[in-house]
Amino acid sequence: MEWILLVAAGLFSGIVGALVGLGGGVILVPAVLFFGTTLGLIPNITPQSVVGLSVVMMIFTGLSSTLSYMKTKTVDFRSGFIFFLGSIPGTILGAWVNKGLDLPSFNLYFGILLIILSTLLLVRNRLKPVRWFVENGKKRTFQDEKDIYVYGFPIWFALLLTFGVGFASGLFGIGGGSIIVPAMILLFLFPPHVAVATSMFMVFLSALVNSVTHISLGNVPWIYTIPVIPAAFIGAKIGATLNKKLNSDTLVFALRIVLLLLGVRSIIAGLL
Repeated sequence: MEWILLVAAGLFSGIVGALVGLGGGVILVPAVLFFGTTLGLIPNITPQSVVGLSVVMMIFTGLSSTLSYMKTKTVDFRSGFIFFLGSIPGTILGAWVNKGLDLPSFNLYFGILLIILSTLLLVRNRLKPVRWFVENGKKRTFQDEKDIYVYGFPIWFALLLTFGVGFASGLFGIGGGSIIVPAMILLFLFPPHVAVATSMFMVFLSALVNSVTHISLGNVPWIYTIPVIPAAFIGAKIGATLNKKLNSDTLVFALRIVLLLLGVRSIIAGLL
C-alpha cells in the first residue's frame, strides 16, 4: 500500500512541480507526512526523513523539467546559476537546522511560509511592479509570440535573496521554487514561463547540494526513493508539457491556489 501512495505522491509532485516551478517538494512533503504520520500508512516517516526523500526526488524532477524547457528556450541559465550560487550556504544551514524540528513545529512553520507566498501572488496584480531592481541591475530580454519582456536584477540582491531561498529549501525540502518564482515575477519582472523554467534549473542544481547534506545527516529513506523517483521524473515531463499549453495568468493562478491549500492544511496539522 505504501508504495502505491508514494508512486501517486511522486507523480503528482512531478506534474505540479514542473507545471508551476515548485520542484515538487512542496507537494511531496505534506502528502507523505499526511499518509505517514496522520494516517500511519507509510512506516518510519519523520520530518527529517521526508525532507531527505524530497530533496533526492527533486534532483530528478529538476533534471527532467530542465531538459523539457530547454527545447522551448525558456531557461535563463545565467540567472539560474547566479541564484544557485547564492542558495548553496543557505541550503546547508537549513538542512542543519532541520535536525531540531519536531513534527508540529515543522507543519506550522511550513504552512505559514506557504500562506505568505500565496498571499503575495494573490495581490500580485494590485501591486505596482518593483522596477527598481530591473533599473539598477543587469537587464535581460525575452521575446515570445506576442511581447518582448525586459527583466533583471542586481547580482548582490539576488545572492542575498537566494541565501534565504536556500535556507528554506534545506529546512523544508521544498526545492526553493515556491519562493524564487514569486520573487522573480514580482521583483525582477521575469515572464512567468521563464521564471518557471529557470526555477526548475535552479531546483536541479540546489537539489544536488541539498541531497549531499541530507545524505550525510542520514535523512534519506532509500527504500522509498525506488517508487518516488521514477514517478516524479515522469510527472515532471507531463508538467513541463502542460506548461507549454497554458498562458501566464493560468500559471500564476494555479501556483497561488496550490500554495494556499497546502499552507492551510499544514497549519491545521501543526496546531492539532
